[in-house]
Amino acid sequence: MSAALVRRVPLPSISRFGWLMGLYAENHSRMQRLFEPADLACGAYISSIGDGLDLQLEVIERHAYTVELRMSYGLVDPQTGLRDPSASLRLYRDARQVEATHCYAGRRWQDVIGMYPPPKRILDHRLRMNTFLGKWLEYLAEQGHGVATLRPCPHEFRIA
Repeated sequence: MSAALVRRVPLPSISRFGWLMGLYAENHSRMQRLFEPADLACGAYISSIGDGLDLQLEVIERHAYTVELRMSYGLVDPQTGLRDPSASLRLYRDARQVEATHCYAGRRWQDVIGMYPPPKRILDHRLRMNTFLGKWLEYLAEQGHGVATLRPCPHEFRIA
């Protein structure tokens, strides 16, 4: 019997930073399919699908290449008074990426990673926030939220 030599070619690995950039791109695709936020004017919007849990989306500012957004349900954490869950987002129109800059899901970022975290912990936290955002956007799409369910929100109901 002949012995076959097996050449093992290592698979290329992706860095944690590369993985994060991939999440940003995936979240951009999901967000664009859902709400087309790059085309929305500044202001507050609400997406209602009749389940009693309305999604609030606020376009805070529009710049030449970015759009600042806030997304939340109408639920308020009774201890902190903050919307829970909520996410502050930055949409990069030129790079076609959406970054979750802050997420609140029961705890503030300072309580999660500390006041002066090392770079590795910051990267880990950004990976978790943007993974959370991706799953939340998938869930919203499955529930039926989208451009068709989005309407301008009266001034008094703007996200705090």
